[in-house]
Amino acid sequence: MTRLPENIFIEANELSNQLNNTIVLDCRFSLVDPQAGINDYRQGHIPGAFYCDLNQHLSNLNNPEGGRHPLPEAGDFFQQLRRWGIGPQSQVVVYDDQRFAFASRAWWLLRAAGIADVRLLNGGYKAWTNTGNPQDRRSPAEKTLFALPPQKALLNGQQIKNHDDIFASLSNSSLQLVDSREAFRYNGESEPIDPIAGHIPGAVNFPWTDVSDENGMIKPLEFHRQRWQSLTHQDGDVVVYCGSGVTACVNLLSAKIAGHDFALYPGSWSEWCSQDQPPVATRQEPSIG
Repeated sequence: MTRLPENIFIEANELSNQLNNTIVLDCRFSLVDPQAGINDYRQGHIPGAFYCDLNQHLSNLNNPEGGRHPLPEAGDFFQQLRRWGIGPQSQVVVYDDQRFAFASRAWWLLRAAGIADVRLLNGGYKAWTNTGNPQDRRSPAEKTLFALPPQKALLNGQQIKNHDDIFASLSNSSLQLVDSREAFRYNGESEPIDPIAGHIPGAVNFPWTDVSDENGMIKPLEFHRQRWQSLTHQDGDVVVYCGSGVTACVNLLSAKIAGHDFALYPGSWSEWCSQDQPPVATRQEPSIG
């Protein structure tokens, strides 16, 4: 079996040998209980890991637009990287305990900020503890070791699409939309979070939970290669969304494993369905290819 890209993942035992020269971010979180992640962190985490909060560090909840988890302001995000001691040459590992649901958002944003060496812990925190590695309850002191170069925007080689881009594409199918949510939300059977059920017309469903197994281990390389073969648009014209631009990053991760760089619609369904009379579909779209 062909190995997964080593520049994207790291195994628990490998990380245990590299802690001295690696900055680790604990991205555990719960959408239903935003304090659960930090509470879990305080009960035990990988030694030296900083806590990376979805709401505080990976989003800008003060933005009234852009869905439930708008992207953070560039200046705020770069300042936080400095506090963690993350610079352009840093080796960074991110992890969670939800099958990459939150760690993938950190991975995507760090790469967007120009941090090249960012890897995800395969299997997450469970893989770390199951292999007998130590846990710690202490929080490392924040740092300001690196002066990151000024950036006019957060994205560095990353691609995003906004609501207007998506809306304009509905008339000519210029973009291929990928909905990352569970099938019951995509099909409009029920909607536990947002006020309207369904999906953006024309979007096809690739649930983010298919990317890993039940233990949070990433699936084999060939799975990811085959997974995206039906998409015929160029990479930049494939746009991935979810509920609020978080678990969509798991599909961006899967695409990256297969050698693709798709775009993200950060506002996702939570922004789309908040508009006045948004176009909504509630049935399975025709298969591609």
